[in-house]
Amino acid sequence: MATLDQKSPNVLLQSLCCRITGKSEAEVAHQFQYAVRVIGSNYAPSIERDEFLVSEKIKKELLKQRREADAALFSELHRKLQTQGVLKHRWSVLYLLLSLSEDPRKPSSRVGNYGALFAQALQRDAHSTPFYCTRPQSLALGYGERSAALSGSVGTSGISSLGVYTLNGPTATPQSLLAGQPPQPVGSRLAWALPVSSSPSSALALPATRLPLGPAAPSRVVRPRRDGDAPGEVSEALLVRDILYVFQGIDGKFIKMSAQDNCYKIDSKVVLCKSLRDTSSRLAELGWLHNKVRKYTDARSLDRAFGLVGQSFCSSLHQELKEYYRLLSVLHSQLQVEDDQGVTVCTESSLTLRRLLVWMYDPKVRLKTLAALVDYCQGRKGGELASAVHAYGRTGDPQMRALVQHILSLVSNPILNFLYRWIYDGELEDTYHEFFVASDPNVKTDRLWHDKYSLRKSMIPSFITMDQARKVLLIGKSINFLHQVCHDRTPPGKITAASKSADTPKDAAELLSDLEGAFQEKIDAAYFDTSKYLLNVLNRNYLLLEHLQAMRRYLLLGQGDFIRHLMDLLKPELARPATTLYQHNLTGILETAVRATNAQYDNAEILKRLDVRLLEVSPGDTGWDVFSLDYHVDGPIATVFTRECMGHYLRVFNFLWRAKRMEYTLTDIWKGQMCNAKLLKTMPELSGVLHQCHILASEMVHFIHQMQYYITFEVLECSWDELWNKVQQAQDLDHIIAAHDVFLDSVISRCLLDNNSRSLLNQLRAIFDQIIEFQSAQDSLYRSALEELALRLQYEEKKKQREEEGQWGVTAEQEAEEKRRIQDFQETIPKMRSQLRILTHFYQSIVQQFLVLLMTSTDESLRFLSFRLDFNEHYRAREPRLRASLGANRGRRMSNI
Repeated sequence: MATLDQKSPNVLLQSLCCRITGKSEAEVAHQFQYAVRVIGSNYAPSIERDEFLVSEKIKKELLKQRREADAALFSELHRKLQTQGVLKHRWSVLYLLLSLSEDPRKPSSRVGNYGALFAQALQRDAHSTPFYCTRPQSLALGYGERSAALSGSVGTSGISSLGVYTLNGPTATPQSLLAGQPPQPVGSRLAWALPVSSSPSSALALPATRLPLGPAAPSRVVRPRRDGDAPGEVSEALLVRDILYVFQGIDGKFIKMSAQDNCYKIDSKVVLCKSLRDTSSRLAELGWLHNKVRKYTDARSLDRAFGLVGQSFCSSLHQELKEYYRLLSVLHSQLQVEDDQGVTVCTESSLTLRRLLVWMYDPKVRLKTLAALVDYCQGRKGGELASAVHAYGRTGDPQMRALVQHILSLVSNPILNFLYRWIYDGELEDTYHEFFVASDPNVKTDRLWHDKYSLRKSMIPSFITMDQARKVLLIGKSINFLHQVCHDRTPPGKITAASKSADTPKDAAELLSDLEGAFQEKIDAAYFDTSKYLLNVLNRNYLLLEHLQAMRRYLLLGQGDFIRHLMDLLKPELARPATTLYQHNLTGILETAVRATNAQYDNAEILKRLDVRLLEVSPGDTGWDVFSLDYHVDGPIATVFTRECMGHYLRVFNFLWRAKRMEYTLTDIWKGQMCNAKLLKTMPELSGVLHQCHILASEMVHFIHQMQYYITFEVLECSWDELWNKVQQAQDLDHIIAAHDVFLDSVISRCLLDNNSRSLLNQLRAIFDQIIEFQSAQDSLYRSALEELALRLQYEEKKKQREEEGQWGVTAEQEAEEKRRIQDFQETIPKMRSQLRILTHFYQSIVQQFLVLLMTSTDESLRFLSFRLDFNEHYRAREPRLRASLGANRGRRMSNI
């Protein structure tokens, strides 16, 4: 016998067994063989550090105890725990809870006293390792060494009786090896031959086919055939294997996908009892749900046009499928262990269809949610897709809500990144049109604020309100307006402090959980800071408020002294035909009026923008008809005073200028009457005509004064006061633009310049025309009367002079000629009187029609204007339609409605 190697593993192992048991080498032969088997086997660890498996075991323990509500609560709490980064060793905590939940009265499956374990002899029938007493170095410790050394004389390793980790935890150590158990009777030694393959899996498969000899009771019980089983019925174990394939969308041997019915069906030729068939059909639904989700992700994952939001949605679905595959891998591992231990036996830890039905309940609910979500999100992208996911989260099921919230945090992450880059940098990189802010690259800089950026309402996520979306649009638009139009080079970081962005889905989830708190605060802070800075730049650098006041003073005739002096200077020029006017002459007169009035103290930036504009000339127009003031706007202020706004200002100026001209004309008429009243007292035949002129002039003066009061105070001043208050309270540029537009619309409508007041405007213009005709008629009357008066005075002067010279005052021929001339003049007076009467009749009829239109107007201020115009009921007595009271007219209008 060769000298033993004292350092070989076998010798050391035998020495260890002797020291533990306190016996000699001959007496520890059985313990030594057991130790060799333990070291040479490929045991799986009894405890695997897998948080998912431990949580599943806890849920199953709760389900075994019929505590479904507690299981659901534990699942929700565990899901919340996973989202928190507080605990780093969650597996340890869960395993501790699982260990503490075990019943102490239940016998433990662990070996407590290893010394006692080694102290007892192994049954010779329970192991297949050959019996060696004196040559421990001849035993192989590994599979390869053992198969080479034993050359077919060694049996299986007996791993099926040891603690192999399964889905339900480690299996029990054989009772015969536990401390305190009496040793089993020893039978005859068996010598089994290994199969051709000496791999561990082949060795592990042997106990399934071998029959135990001797009185030792087997640790597993063979599943008996049920009474209703047919001779050729498929076993449940084969169905379980098929079902695991179906879970992955793969056709099994007995369960296949039916393209016609779009579902998994069991082959009709398979003999199967009704309960197993029904259970298999219920489980096969997971395969159909899996295929639906997988088909969507496979089709969309490579579609670049689906965008970042769509890709995030597909990624979230992939994550859920990954967790699903992880569970299936555990089930496959369990099935593999059972195959290694024996497929014909049935224990508490083996896979059955009913156990699968229980274990796959939560995954089935999650897959149903994902499949429904996939259906609902078909054809959607970007913010619309996020809205669809968010809408699906409004459910009372906490698990479904948590799942949808997790998916939403992934889907909304690109949108929130778009949003933060837009509100903090003003940059918009939306290649696939997913963000709710749209940009038109064809819009020029002068229309940037109005037309370049807009909201895609369909892409606004449902968790973002319309007010928040409007603020987001304004923030980025303000930043770009400052850079491109105002040429302000201030970095965005100095305008508003950039907060933490949603770089990860976790950040997005935190924001989504507090949409009315932190998210709203970020939007509001950026909105107020950016808008305030923009308004300060416009007011400080571009004098926005000063330009607004200049519009009121010059285009809306608010600078009274300037307008009156300009009208006095322009009167000779504007009385000429429009074709004879030259703009440079009128511009010189404008500059003279500015230097002669308080307008000279205005800012030079404002005065240089004031100019003269001549409208399109029509045949017969005078300078009064084509003259207009103009105000040049450009740069940032053109955003507020757009072309449309300047067009409205031009219309209002022409109307006010025409009304001012009527006032100016009536002033000249009154001057003429007052100056000529004393001169014409010597002509009593004109007293009736002059009285008629005074009455008509008084009517016109009253009408124009009431109209001027209405336009100046009730329209312009009230509207301007509302505009100025809104501008002072405006929080952003859009508020100023909106207030300015409302101001212009109000002035346009209440000055009778809109389409609804066209008939009133036509009547008013006709009244203005009658005033011009009356001025012409009165000027003609006074011109004729003054010529006649001059001739009469000249005749009397000559007569007096001749009498002083001692001659006859007049000859008979001169006296007859004088009488004939006076008679001719007196004959023209009735014509003048009839002309004035006709003019008065036309004027009064037009005013009556105007009053009727005012009475039927929907604007109360216009109805009250009609009462002021007819304060003494002069027109009411002439027009029956004016005799109805205001209340009757209002009741009639309401009844017509």
